[in-house]
Amino acid sequence: MVFWIIALVIALLATAPLVLAFRRARGLGRLDTTKAEVEIGVYRDQLSEVDRDLERGVMSPEDAKRAKLEISRRLLEADTARGKADTAKGQASLIGAIALGAVIIGGGLWLYSDLGAPSYEDLPIERRYDIAAENRANRMPQVEAETQARPIAALQEPDPRHMELLTQLREALTERPDDLQGYKLLARNEAVVGNYREAYTAQQEVIRIKGDAATADDYADLADMMILAAGGFVSPEAETALSKALSRDPQNGPAIYYTGLMFAQTGRPDMTFRLWNGLLSSSAPDAPWVPAIRGQIEAVAQAAGVRYTLPPLSDGSTLKGPSAEDVENAADMTPEERQEMIRGMVDGLSARLANEGGTAEEWSRLISSLAMLGETDRATAIWKEAQVIFGATPEAMAIVRDGAVKAGIVK
Repeated sequence: MVFWIIALVIALLATAPLVLAFRRARGLGRLDTTKAEVEIGVYRDQLSEVDRDLERGVMSPEDAKRAKLEISRRLLEADTARGKADTAKGQASLIGAIALGAVIIGGGLWLYSDLGAPSYEDLPIERRYDIAAENRANRMPQVEAETQARPIAALQEPDPRHMELLTQLREALTERPDDLQGYKLLARNEAVVGNYREAYTAQQEVIRIKGDAATADDYADLADMMILAAGGFVSPEAETALSKALSRDPQNGPAIYYTGLMFAQTGRPDMTFRLWNGLLSSSAPDAPWVPAIRGQIEAVAQAAGVRYTLPPLSDGSTLKGPSAEDVENAADMTPEERQEMIRGMVDGLSARLANEGGTAEEWSRLISSLAMLGETDRATAIWKEAQVIFGATPEAMAIVRDGAVKAGIVK
């Protein structure tokens, strides 16, 4: 209701100058060209002429009196006619002004009802918080989210030998339910082939076996697998795992990132920005969650009503290349030795990205470098893994894709 009152007041204020200008325009610059006005001017001239004739003795006083009486009568009739005409014109002008105002206001209301959202309720900040709390409390459970999730590509295309070993591992663990290393291996390999539900089920066994010794990383890995199984949706069960991870390590990067994602999905971009901004400022440039945050935080800040400019990547985020000494030594190498050196550098980059994560530029370089070395299958596997990591970040995904295009594995 408050909105409509404000909108009506604004419409009236905007229409009033137009209406006043319309009314004034009806009388400005108007010439005395109406019949009544012409007659009045003629009769006044005749009265003056009678007086002059009387003074010159051309007309007798009796004739002058009779003439003045007749001219005055006609002058009064003309003035009465002019008054009626002015009144009619004033009424017409008022009606026209009212009609103009009605057209403007009515047209505005019709346009808003057609293009706007007249039934949209007022949403003060307290009401928005309440809606976000309702959304968070009424989220789909993990099982339902998995049934509606869009499949996420596996980290690599499983070969028959790999699947055979995975089957053997599953069967072996049915006879060794407390084999911690076995379940760790199972969780990791199930995730690699895209069996995220089986992966987080195995990770739950890891946490069960560890008991109170389960770490923040164990719970963060569990949440990660659950979120992947749900197509990127943070379910209440995944949130519980994130809470346990943060209770053990409040600075756990993956847990903070996914908690921010959960707030974004439930309507609290302000909380998402607060978490992601702090995590981004405290993270190493090659942290795996940095590209995802950088690709989304500006939109999150805008939704939260925060003026924010994404800072440039720090110097630590630049790609590591060969040193001057490496270049000097390479000049004296044979082609085979030089190829071996390049392969060692590529393997080192691959190992670092696998263990510590890295930027989209580094993943792009790794893919293109592997293709140059002739390891197309390995480059393809890295490309699939990168799609999972950067899939939610179009900006970073475009960088990685460029490397895949250069490698010839993507057209």
